[in-house]
Amino acid sequence: MSKPLSPKLKKFLNFIQRFTLVHGQAPSYEEIMVSLGFDSLGTVNWYVKTLEGQGYLLRVKGPNGKRALVLSQKEHATTTTKARLPLLGLIAAGEPIEALENSEMVDVPSSLLHPNHYVLKVKGDSMIDEQIHDGDYIVAKKTNTARSGQIIVALINGEATLKCYVNRSSGVELHPRNPKFPIIKIDSKDDFRINGILLYSFRNYLN
Repeated sequence: MSKPLSPKLKKFLNFIQRFTLVHGQAPSYEEIMVSLGFDSLGTVNWYVKTLEGQGYLLRVKGPNGKRALVLSQKEHATTTTKARLPLLGLIAAGEPIEALENSEMVDVPSSLLHPNHYVLKVKGDSMIDEQIHDGDYIVAKKTNTARSGQIIVALINGEATLKCYVNRSSGVELHPRNPKFPIIKIDSKDDFRINGILLYSFRNYLN
């Protein structure tokens, strides 16, 4: 049995999966480097070799003679088998908005099926540097705690937003992943709660 993937390896693999499903082919090393903000192609190659060694990626020779990335059957088996989770409403990746309750169900990879998991639809572009865009869906794990640096579903004065949680000595900050958006600083007057942590993001090709 393969050892669990680290968060960084999962993020790398999820990007390749999303890109492949959207574009019909795997990304090039250059596209991976730019999209994930790596400094060199050598870093991309390290991730590819690591995931290849664990059986999640294959490198096959394409029609132009270059080696192309292919998701292994193990990865397809763990990510494309569908299950259903409740869509609880909209969450802002921009200014906070209300998360609306409803009974709609959304197809997700079966590995994400759990009573404490739920789906929200993203509105806004403040998290685009995490490859989370307006209209995407996120799967979150319901929890009231998080580590600094994790992406969370935050409730601020009764409204929900998706941001990176940063816990400083001076107080809690919620950071966007888009330089066009401001950092939200939580003060003692705010009713602030953590309602979940991000597990996965996807577009409507999984519906």
